[in-house]
Amino acid sequence: MIVPTKKLSRARYKKRRFQKEKLENLQLQPCKHCGGLKLAHRACPECGFYKGRFVMSFKKDKKKNKT
Repeated sequence: MIVPTKKLSRARYKKRRFQKEKLENLQLQPCKHCGGLKLAHRACPECGFYKGRFVMSFKKDKKKNKT
């Protein structure tokens, strides 16, 4: 007869399971448009270009001084 294994806690199960999904070092590459560093296969967070075309814009927050 097969003996059932003991139940693992969620923490122990996830600790073992997600070890292979950890990122060791980010692979940053220079953007071809602005030269800023970005992740591979992602739009540049500084200029918004991806593969030589504009794909997204950023709203710049203006902080108001409280006096």
